[in-house]
Amino acid sequence: MLRRAKYNKKNYYGWIFVFTSLVLMATFLIYPIIDSLILSTKSCKGIVCEPNGLGNIKRMLNDEVFHKAFKNTFIFFIVQVPIMLTMALMLASMLNNKKLKYRGFFRTAIFLPTVTSLVAYSVLFKMMFGYEGLINQFLMFIQLVNEPIPWLTNAFWAKVTIIIALLWRWTGYNMVFYLAALQNVSSEVYEAAEVDGASKIQQFFKITVPLLKPIILFTAIMSTIGTLQLFDEPMNLTGGGPSNATLTISQYIYNQSFVYVPNFGYAATLSYVIVFIVAILTIIQFKVAGDE
Repeated sequence: MLRRAKYNKKNYYGWIFVFTSLVLMATFLIYPIIDSLILSTKSCKGIVCEPNGLGNIKRMLNDEVFHKAFKNTFIFFIVQVPIMLTMALMLASMLNNKKLKYRGFFRTAIFLPTVTSLVAYSVLFKMMFGYEGLINQFLMFIQLVNEPIPWLTNAFWAKVTIIIALLWRWTGYNMVFYLAALQNVSSEVYEAAEVDGASKIQQFFKITVPLLKPIILFTAIMSTIGTLQLFDEPMNLTGGGPSNATLTISQYIYNQSFVYVPNFGYAATLSYVIVFIVAILTIIQFKVAGDE
């Protein structure tokens, strides 16, 4: 009887933990999702909201600023993500070489930007890429350009600056995933390839890339989500300018909620657009990778 009472008591504690978790999930996860979905069918001025059915979707389809933000976000996604993942994979492959000296130093140096304060690195980049900043002075010193490049005030160069900032900050982050995966690949595989006469490039494409396919897929999906939610770099470096040339969807959602007259209903609709796009791109990436 005593053992049975202890057993029932343990079950009781277990159900308390399960119930608490369910309540927290319902409060902080499920309820906000449902509430924001309902909110996306309303038009708001501050806290006053009125139902408008599909009005927000109609507005979105005719909203030129949103179209520009959508285009900018996809430019960042298409250009930056492939370059970043390729660089991370190549760096991981090089830094996995046991013959390389100071591997620990190089790994730390490349990963360090990931943990750098966003504000500090934004201020640094704005100083470096300013009209009279260090980058322009260096380019003019080596006579690569005749006049300073308007890195932050020209539509094209502002995008380039943000892509450089993203590469600087996130390449090391993805490199760590590839390095961790490469630790599980036996060095005998590469030794056998060398005996067969495979070059380093052939080893990279025939061994490294196929073996790391699950990790590459994971980093591709995470990078896709991160880029479609891109907010910090455009906000801190260019403020979305010049003339909305670097405005992203997340920044536009922020403007709709906290900068312009707050329209939380329209902002909720735009948020679900990101969810929808991320879901589609993730499915495409799984299909391309050949995984279910």
